[in-house]
Amino acid sequence: MGYAAARGGLDAIEAAENLVRRKRLNADCDWVTPDQIVGRFRLAVDRVMGEAGLWEEELAAIAIRQAEGDLIEAVHLLRSYRSTLPRFAYSEVTDADELRVIRRIVPAFRNPPGPQLLGRTSDYTGRLLELSSEVAGQEEAQLLASLALTQEQHPSQPSGDQQQQQPRRLLETLREMDLMVDRRRLDDPEPFDITRTPARPPASRSARLSSMSRAETGALVNQWYRNILGPDGYLHEVTLGEVRHGYLPLRIVHPITGNPVAIGNIRVTEVEAIEDLNGIEEERDRFDVGYGICLGHNEKKAIAMANLDIACHRDNGRSQIEQSLLLTTDGLDSSGFLEHLKLPHYVTFRSMMERKNAVRQARKNGQSK
Repeated sequence: MGYAAARGGLDAIEAAENLVRRKRLNADCDWVTPDQIVGRFRLAVDRVMGEAGLWEEELAAIAIRQAEGDLIEAVHLLRSYRSTLPRFAYSEVTDADELRVIRRIVPAFRNPPGPQLLGRTSDYTGRLLELSSEVAGQEEAQLLASLALTQEQHPSQPSGDQQQQQPRRLLETLREMDLMVDRRRLDDPEPFDITRTPARPPASRSARLSSMSRAETGALVNQWYRNILGPDGYLHEVTLGEVRHGYLPLRIVHPITGNPVAIGNIRVTEVEAIEDLNGIEEERDRFDVGYGICLGHNEKKAIAMANLDIACHRDNGRSQIEQSLLLTTDGLDSSGFLEHLKLPHYVTFRSMMERKNAVRQARKNGQSK
């Protein structure tokens, strides 16, 4: 009987999986290709790559297709695949100043050092649903092409103006004005590898930043929104110093020559958040800065990350913000716990029912006395 029940359960699971595949493969439309997903759903692809910690657009697109658009499930698929890959090289440290920007905005200064580059953004567009037909969409694309809009420049294209592609940071100007608390370290500690060891509080700054870079975007934004009050309980003025999106070179050491060689470029989003210091024991005549950087174009995550970075530093372990950040923002952890609730819990619930009945019986015995 036990084997028959187990076999029946396995057959049911296999049948359920076949239903998923059948619906995905036999939909009443053409099979969507990875190229279409990469080209048309770029932000979803970037988000999945960032949360999975793997830069590969085609694999991310395949994961999104297999997950039928469930981004957390796509991240799960991509991380699982990533765990099977051999680690045959380590990338060299890349200075963030090497970022070749294709979008750079400075909300804090009207005329910052270097240009403001709006790049590709929907920040200033009306949120109106476009119910146009495919023909209208093609006409719109032709119109945009005829307008000769400025195109984002890939690193392989001619470099052009160095000042425009690698503008000077606003942070450096503030440092020269002696308006910034300088928390830069003279040593160079080895960054915490969250892929091999889970980060637990109290954690190093690199562990917090690494965890946030792979956190689920919505969870991280929610965590920031819940903690916009400073450690003293008052709403703190946080201003974005810079928001950047661009290409960073990826280098490894050549196995024969021993020299660093560039093997490609990855797109990242980088944010520096400036916070007004007004605590009793803080340097009230200066600002402090939080930092965020993540794979792909994901400004929501990078902004929340930069603000949580400075919030954790100012909190200094007084509250549970670091613990909550490290233990509750990973999409796989939270969704995995949620999904397991759908598995059989017969024994657990039976135990709960027996305890309820025991309490009732005890009350009944007490009343009869």
